[in-house]
Amino acid sequence: MFRDIWLIRILGFLGFVGLSLFVWSISVDPPDMTEETESRKEVYSVWGIPPEEVGARVKKVMEGLRSEFGGPAFEPHVTVVGAISLTEADALHKFRSACDGLKAYDASVDSVATGTFFYQCVYLLLHPMPEVVEASAHCTGHFGFRSSTPYMPHLSLLYGDLSEEDKKKAQEKAKVLDESISSLNFTITRLALYKTDTEDKTLTSWQKVSECDLIPK
Repeated sequence: MFRDIWLIRILGFLGFVGLSLFVWSISVDPPDMTEETESRKEVYSVWGIPPEEVGARVKKVMEGLRSEFGGPAFEPHVTVVGAISLTEADALHKFRSACDGLKAYDASVDSVATGTFFYQCVYLLLHPMPEVVEASAHCTGHFGFRSSTPYMPHLSLLYGDLSEEDKKKAQEKAKVLDESISSLNFTITRLALYKTDTEDKTLTSWQKVSECDLIPK
């Protein structure tokens, strides 16, 4: 009998402890993930966006190249600020600051060229006119971006790890797909901030974060 009473008391005590722990657990605030999210850094880039009619024309060439040589799809753009690691709040602040007071500027294609790595496989090489170079310098200054090489304005047509032979084939095909693309001229009237994880060669994680209209010429 005494053993039963003792067992009942033990079970009652354990039940009380369990209930107390449960009440405490639901009363404690859940961990705040906002601070962790805000402090997490990701890779961002700033792109110059060509006008819609130019973008549509370039997309046709890009699609024609991918149909033969593969590679991921991406939006036509001129890289203004290369990949830089920032928190989203910092990237947005720097982007808005860079856009403030920046005027639209003209760009002119010099040639269809090939590069030496994935993100510069086949591209339209732009003439380094002062306003093109100055727009990039203006934005990179706001972002604190430092490059080991001089700015080379270009609009990529194809991403991929191709052999030199296939790059040449893709280069020639681009000229066939649009015979006058090597003399293309357009005005960049918009900039866009993109998440661009350079480790993700599928580009599935790439996404636009913000966009701004530049002051008309």
